[in-house]
Amino acid sequence: MTGFRLWEAANRWQRQMRAALDDVGLTPVQFSVLVTAAWLGQGSEPVTQRALARHARLDEMMTSQVLRALEVRGMVTREQHPTDGRARRIDVTHAGLVAANQAMQAAERADKDFFAPLGGKAEKFAKRLRALTESEAPPER
Repeated sequence: MTGFRLWEAANRWQRQMRAALDDVGLTPVQFSVLVTAAWLGQGSEPVTQRALARHARLDEMMTSQVLRALEVRGMVTREQHPTDGRARRIDVTHAGLVAANQAMQAAERADKDFFAPLGGKAEKFAKRLRALTESEAPPER
C-alpha cells in the first residue's frame, strides 16, 4: 500500500500548498508556471510556451490557458517570438516577479512545515522521490 500512502501524503501536501499560495492569490499551477517562467527568463534565450510547459512538466494547452490568466492579471506578457512566427515569447513583469517571490516564500514555509515530521530525513526522502520521477516510466497500456 505504498502507493496509497504516497497518494494520501500528496493530497495533504497539495491542500497545504493551495492554502499557502491562496494568501498570495495564485493557484499551484499558476505558481508553477510563473516561477518556471521567471527562472527560465534569466537565460539568454526567449522563453516560449512550449519550453515552459516542458520544463514544468505540464500540458501545453493548460500552460497556455494559465499564461493567459496570468497575462490578464499583469504578471506576464505574451508577445510574438522574435524568430519563430508560430511561438509566443513569455516575459514575467515586475508584478509577476513580486508575486513569484512572495509565492516562493509561502511555498517554502508550507513545504518546511509539511515535511517537519521527517526531521533530518527530508532531504533523503526528496532524493528517493526524485529517483521515482526520473526513472523511465513503464509503457502505458
